[in-house]
Amino acid sequence: MRRKVTSCFQAKDFIQTKEGLVFAVVEQGLENGKVLCFLRYQKLGISWQKLATSQANQLLKIQYPQYLFYSQVKSANLHAVSVADISIHHQPRQRLQLLLAKPNPDKIEQDFIDLCQLFQEQGVKLNDLGVTGSLLLGAQNSNSDIDLVVYGRKSFYQLRELIRLLIVEDKLQQLDESAWLDSYQRRSCDLSYADYVWHEQRKYNKALIQQRKFDLNLIERSAEQESISYQKQGAIIIRARVIDAQYAFDYPARFIIEHQDVAEVVCYTATYTGQAEQGEFIEVSGQLEVSSAGMTRILVGSTREAEGEYIKVVAHL
Repeated sequence: MRRKVTSCFQAKDFIQTKEGLVFAVVEQGLENGKVLCFLRYQKLGISWQKLATSQANQLLKIQYPQYLFYSQVKSANLHAVSVADISIHHQPRQRLQLLLAKPNPDKIEQDFIDLCQLFQEQGVKLNDLGVTGSLLLGAQNSNSDIDLVVYGRKSFYQLRELIRLLIVEDKLQQLDESAWLDSYQRRSCDLSYADYVWHEQRKYNKALIQQRKFDLNLIERSAEQESISYQKQGAIIIRARVIDAQYAFDYPARFIIEHQDVAEVVCYTATYTGQAEQGEFIEVSGQLEVSSAGMTRILVGSTREAEGEYIKVVAHL
């Protein structure tokens, strides 16, 4: 099944319903008139409660089953909200501009402002940036990270290189042992700690500013997106050489591989974004999928936790 859709909703946006539920958008475009997403926050009084996956699924199952959704296109259980049920559309670009102009910012907001000003001093156009995560909603606490969104692949790669240079100049800092361990524990990934850090240190999509971690997330929006339906065939582990990694930091990340049975690896979990470079050999554990046209791929991140699924380099340049 093929459908062409256009939409103003993008991954990393948040959408809010009249019940005080906030969902993170996970896919550009609509399916059956609904935004594909996942419940992240619930309004309790005047504050926000962040929900784990099991909490989110249980809450919807008991109180709001209308937001549970099986995607025929993705062959997966997700959450979805009809456009008519959206009361507020939280957009990262707009939120960034509001925070920059905010009087009396709190500590995390000030760290965010300082980071944006540092980038601006280096010639970065802030129009290409947005902020997602807790700062997008105003649900941050003193331990929150900064989750930046970069719109456009060219801007993203330029900012990665700038972060590398700013670390060399000590205007930003590489994550220390405590920050790496915290990041690893939050991810709950299927790599060893040593493997996780080795892969992450060379990505330059995260660093520290004033001892607070920030991450970069690439969103490359196409004016028109084509949806192709895939059916899962079961778990699989393969090894293959990466022949094209230009979309390695996209959402979803894509790695074109050289393999007799599988054409590409697609990844929806941030842990394995940018995980490999062209020419490297990788081991992939995920769900084998076949499209209606017969194209095969491996999906990493078939669930939010991606338990048992991973991408790791086994031979590098």
